[in-house]
Amino acid sequence: MSVLALSACSGSNDAPAADGGGLGTADQHVEITMMSNDAFAQVWQEQLVPEFNEKYPYIDVTIDSIPYTELLAKGMLNGTDVDPEYDLITLDDPWTPQLADAGVLYELKGDADEWTDPEYDWDDFNTAPLASSEWDGGQYGVPLRSNMLLMFYNKDLYAKAGLDAPTPELTWDQYMDEAPKLVQDTDGDGKVDSWAVGLTWMRGALSPPFWQAVLNSNGGALFDDSLDPAFETDEGEAALQTQVDLLEYAPPGAGTYNYTEPLDAFRQGKIATIFTWGSAYKSAAVDPAVTTLTPDQVGIQTMPAGDVSASTHRGIWSGSVFKNSKNPEAAWTFLQWMSSKEGEVWTTNTLGSFPARKSTLATAPSEEWLVPVLTTLQEAYDVAAEGEMWRPRTPESNAIQEILADQTSAAVQGQVSSAEALEKAATQIDELLKK
Repeated sequence: MSVLALSACSGSNDAPAADGGGLGTADQHVEITMMSNDAFAQVWQEQLVPEFNEKYPYIDVTIDSIPYTELLAKGMLNGTDVDPEYDLITLDDPWTPQLADAGVLYELKGDADEWTDPEYDWDDFNTAPLASSEWDGGQYGVPLRSNMLLMFYNKDLYAKAGLDAPTPELTWDQYMDEAPKLVQDTDGDGKVDSWAVGLTWMRGALSPPFWQAVLNSNGGALFDDSLDPAFETDEGEAALQTQVDLLEYAPPGAGTYNYTEPLDAFRQGKIATIFTWGSAYKSAAVDPAVTTLTPDQVGIQTMPAGDVSASTHRGIWSGSVFKNSKNPEAAWTFLQWMSSKEGEVWTTNTLGSFPARKSTLATAPSEEWLVPVLTTLQEAYDVAAEGEMWRPRTPESNAIQEILADQTSAAVQGQVSSAEALEKAATQIDELLKK
């Protein structure tokens, strides 16, 4: 956090470039460079950029792969550099407030309006993914890879347990009642070989969203309107205790599960349900190189419901233009194409990326397995927008998430009670925000 804080104070370009740099010509191409998460940068460079160049042949795009843990800090340094290396950045869901507050990003509905295609249709975006890159009344990015925390379930294991397959109306209370039945001996040898559940229990930046999703489904929130912690309640404790209690119905050693381990267990038919990012569906149910399951065996839906609504949690990668870019018109043109109706359909059908536009979600996909996925994604967007199911919206979001990860993990690992964990988290966050 110290690097980011120092960088943010070092100054930024307050006014956007007067000359957008153009879109290039046959004799003189325009070059733009994007810093992007290493999880998808190479695929974009190899497959997406050539497709973009079919329409814009004079914009040369380089996408550099940056490790997730370095991307935000490098973005802040680039945004405050008088001679920047990058024109564009991909931002994880909670990062926009920090960079926008530092003044290093274009406000796309204002600063870049003159370069925006009249057919771009901002209103076609679902509220939840578009809001990921909003801050203080401005729009500082557009969704490029959308994601939601969802529930996958193994239909065969539910049938073996004598249970009906889950529906979106399934509640957390019902799920917890059924979980013991999903710990079972499937081959009759007298030994348990299949368990109920897998999720991220290991401490990490993405371990708190499950707890928050349960909290939100019961009408709770992380903060009140004054940004004071509001989770140190009976509802907050019960939500965290749900995450703790589920370990009882997970495979041995599941307390060390991060992202990959529960997914592998699900692919191998070892667990009946998994709460994970929806983008994992293809690897869990479709790709025979990594899974033993098929789409006919794997269901997908929003997570179980609380007293108020179903559960989910937003995870969006947005694209933003640095205000010190030398070629902002070309940079914004690239983002526009990626997030346009045309571009979204292409990335959905070709790369399997999840779209943010209502029109894309309503269009029949090229692959049959995507039909229930896109239907569930639209439902999750609606649930998330209604319950504000996302990480904190503040420039201190990363620091807050680290505190929540520390304390919720301590409860999961049995070091403190759920009530004690939330009390410590609330105290630490309150101190952080009042510095």
